[in-house]
Order: sequence, then structure tokens, then C-alpha cells
Amino acid sequence: MGHVIPVADRASRIEYAIRDVVIPAMELEQQGHQILKLNIGDPLAYPGLPTPEHMIDAFSSALRGQNNGYSASYGLPELRNAIANDECGKNGGGWNCTADDVYVCHGVTEALQIIFQACLNEGDEVLAPGPHYPPYMAYPQMYGAKTVEYRLNPDDGWKVDFEDIESKMSDRVRLLVLINPNNPTGNVAGVEEIGKLLGIARKWPNCIVIADEIYDAIDFTGRQVSVASQSSDVPVFTLNGVSKVWYAPGWRLGYLAIHDPTGSMSNIRDGVERILRSRLCASTPAQIGYLAGLTGSREWMIDTNSRLLKQRDRCLERIREIEGLDVQAPGGAFYMFVRLTDSLWAEDDKRFVLELLHEEHVLLVHGSGFSQEMGQGHVRLVYLPEVDVLDTAFDRIDAFLSRKRLGP
Repeated sequence: MGHVIPVADRASRIEYAIRDVVIPAMELEQQGHQILKLNIGDPLAYPGLPTPEHMIDAFSSALRGQNNGYSASYGLPELRNAIANDECGKNGGGWNCTADDVYVCHGVTEALQIIFQACLNEGDEVLAPGPHYPPYMAYPQMYGAKTVEYRLNPDDGWKVDFEDIESKMSDRVRLLVLINPNNPTGNVAGVEEIGKLLGIARKWPNCIVIADEIYDAIDFTGRQVSVASQSSDVPVFTLNGVSKVWYAPGWRLGYLAIHDPTGSMSNIRDGVERILRSRLCASTPAQIGYLAGLTGSREWMIDTNSRLLKQRDRCLERIREIEGLDVQAPGGAFYMFVRLTDSLWAEDDKRFVLELLHEEHVLLVHGSGFSQEMGQGHVRLVYLPEVDVLDTAFDRIDAFLSRKRLGP
């Protein structure tokens, strides 16, 4: 081999556990094995959870009508207005959101990148929950910043550890993250927890709260409320989009909305808008499809949430029956973060995932991929598959654990 051109450090350090485990699964599929995939939060990967027809019709009509050119950099005006109206009317209390506060992006992942670009300088910190969605760890280092994890309590429903947050706050913390409902644990923070979080952020005038609410309508507790609705003085970035609640992840469409109750974010807003203009716009037909969802009926959500709740409860029932597994019941989203109680796996959850994949053809995600420290000894399970598929997967997991417990 000749000269090897070096890669940038920022790229070589990126890990994304959810997709990394797919590579060995694909190799097994190429060998003819069928894999039971409980690893990825893509509703379209499982039968019976389609994108709503009226959204597809609007998307298709936009394509057929050649409504397929560039849109405004901040998003279609009518979509920004519909998102603002939706934020104003959120369950449990909305906030005074206007169309000018809304910026449409290529999914929440691009929204995060834009926020980090606009807010972070060398040496700054992002305080994010541990465990958490991997981009919160991967992206800040691209801008010379770093992510510091605050603890979610694994023995109390993965609730926020506020003492841990307090101990880690400083002038370097520019962004304090709440994922609600949480990925990967499914915990739902209610009004009281949100109030405590805002109370901490209030003490640090250069700190902005990121409220990642992409799963907000998949809430089985009745506690979920928008963070912005609870803040009268703390600035908030609200994140949401079509991937989860609207069952359209491949559309790659989301938004960030700026809640700036005291007018402290004018420079940040200018930075966000400059970045948005430089990358042109989000998909125009996808925006039209999302608009149809926001302005159309949502009765279909009742059926999908009912199905998800049934599947969640079946998983909890099966886990209670299997020696070697334990779980805190999730209150929302469609994940559960399962503890591996056998000592064999307590410090090597990735080996558990890979051996289970190769021996039983069941694919999960190792918990340490969501936090090396706070996710270790766990696996994330997606309960989007139908009950019979989940039962088959648990049968195989049970057989695997029993076999490994007995040894060679």
C-alpha cells in the first residue's frame, strides 16, 4: 500500500452505536440468516406502522406538481406557521411561539449541528444526560467543545439526578440538554423535574436549555409537557420533527424553535440564521407532507399509541420472567433500557450484543454505546415489532442467557 492520506481527528473519533452493530448483522444476512431487529427506532422497518396516507398524498402531489424546487432557507412560511401553532397548543401547556421562532432543518440531527455551530467555542461544554442519543456526544467535539454527562438514576425510573447536574455546572456549560421522553431509557420528565432543571439553568446567564421533544406524543404517563411552556426567563431550543411521532424518518425533516423570553438570544439567532442560509434549505416536498400532518386529523395516533403500549407491556411481562434481565418501565418513546444482571455481561454489554447476534440472530444495541460510563451493563431494546416477533426474540434471548450461564 502506498501513502495513506490522514483523516481529520474529528471524523475518526465519531461513533454511532445504533448503526455500528448493523454491519455484522448485514454480514449474517448476506450468509442467508434472518435477523430479528430490535435495534433501530425506525417505525417503517416494522409492519403495521406506516406513514399516514394524507401526508404521503401531500408529499406525492408536491412531486407531481413540480413543487420540488428550493424553499426559503428557514422553511416554507405556511409550515413554520403550522409548527408555531402546534407549539402554542401542546398538550399540558404550549408557549407563545411564532412562525419567526421556527427554523426547518434536515431532521433533528441537522438542527443539533446548527445549534452547536452557533453556540459553541473552543473549551465550551454541553451537559447532556447519561445515557443519551449518541450525536450529543459526537457533534460538540467537532467545534472544539466537549460533552459532559449528567446522571440519570437507573434505580428510580431513570429520573434526572439534579445534584449531579448542579455539581457539573460552570461558566463553560453553554447548553443543558433534556431529551423528553428520553432515548434510550423512555423516562418522561414532568412539570416538577422540568422546573428543577430550569431552576439550575437560571443561575447561569449564558446557558441555554436544549429540549429534544421528538417523541413528545408517545407518552404513556400523561406527564410530558414542553420545556418552553414552563420557562418564563430561561432561553430554550425546542427540537422536534417527523421521524418518530409522524412515522416518517426517511423524510429527514425536523425543526428547531427558539424560545427567548428575555431577549437574550439575538446574537445566537443571527448565527443560526446565517448557518441556515449557507446550507440552502430542507426538502420542499417533505415540508409539504409535514404540513398535511400538522393540519390534518390525528385520530390515527390513538391506534398507534395503543399498539405501542400493548407491545411495551408484553416486553415488561417477558423480562420479568427471564433470569438475567431487569428493566425500569419506560414512560414514553418506544425503547427500553434493559439491565444485564448476570455478572458475565455486567461490564461487557457489547460482547453480549454481538454474541447474541451471531448465535441467536437477535439484534439489540449495547448500552455502553449510549454512555460508556452510565450505559454499561445494559442493552437498548426497540419494542416496535409486533408481539409475536417480540416473543420469538425473548425466547431466543432467554435460551442464550441460560446456555451461557451453564458454561461450556
